[in-house]
Amino acid sequence: MKIIVTGGAGFIGSNFIYYMMAKHPEDKIVCYDALTYAGNLETLENAMGNANFKFVRGDITSRAHVEAFFAAEKPDIVVNFAAESHVDRSIETPDIFLRTNILGTGVLLDCCRKYGIKRYHQVSTDEVYGDLPLDRPDLFFTEETNLHTSSPYSASKASADLLVQAYHRTYGVPATISRCSNNYGPYHFPEKLIPLMIANALADKKLPVYGTGENVRDWLYVEDHCVAIDLILRKGRVGEVYNIGGHNERTNLQVVEAILQELDKPASLIEFVEDRKGHDRRYAIDPAKIHEELGWVPATSFDAGIRKTIQWYLAHKCWWQNILSGDYQKYYERMYGKRTKLEYAK
Repeated sequence: MKIIVTGGAGFIGSNFIYYMMAKHPEDKIVCYDALTYAGNLETLENAMGNANFKFVRGDITSRAHVEAFFAAEKPDIVVNFAAESHVDRSIETPDIFLRTNILGTGVLLDCCRKYGIKRYHQVSTDEVYGDLPLDRPDLFFTEETNLHTSSPYSASKASADLLVQAYHRTYGVPATISRCSNNYGPYHFPEKLIPLMIANALADKKLPVYGTGENVRDWLYVEDHCVAIDLILRKGRVGEVYNIGGHNERTNLQVVEAILQELDKPASLIEFVEDRKGHDRRYAIDPAKIHEELGWVPATSFDAGIRKTIQWYLAHKCWWQNILSGDYQKYYERMYGKRTKLEYAK
């Protein structure tokens, strides 16, 4: 099969590419990524030498470019990771999120219709459900939970989900959607909670925690997410939504404390800061459907996963230090830009 992975130079997309290359080495994978601030071609350096892998720089909102890309590649499957995903950035500049996450999804769906792909998979988020009260640990998000968004980011992702479902019903696009809890692991962009806290702790800088740190998230090691998506692509029912969660609920403060403990750093580095606007209280996924239908269960506990993640960041300091310095943004032009600029120009 030939699989297009949009947003594959980002955190989860890159992990998915590496997982698929190892699990299904016979498949051909084409990464399509605009390399915005969160897209890092250095992340895919180990994939570049594989004969079944190709990188193409492109923006999913550019209809002419995407259509030319589809016409040339003739993919069997499209997995859409491409999205603006940082809640704080969405509060500051919501228009970028609306453009990429909604209009970009529409462009991809139109091309899937035109070129007759076998499966389109939309990678979504549990944030489309809104939040749950902290005093009701018995409540979980299911696939039947109403969408109730809290930020421009989650609203844009919910809108994209609705668009996917509409294209499936109206045009028969063979689509599936997955909504996952918070991921963590290798190649996580340093603006997000876990890698930011690791980097700050290693530098003995203050670790900023919103409010009182009581907000709860369900954490999933990124490789477990990749396994789930692969199962959905191969065995999932067309037109269905699958929730992917780890039953690894932790408060933000507990996550930060676990990082400090693993790095043997003092709790005095924690600094409580003004809370985020509209900050969701608790996310918690019920993954019963994907377990019962596809046999998926997460393989990595939070304690094991956070240790693996910290060890990865310790072993790959150059990767995240290049991001913090801004040097990673020069990598594309230096190492790869001339080989792809004109490939799908139109």
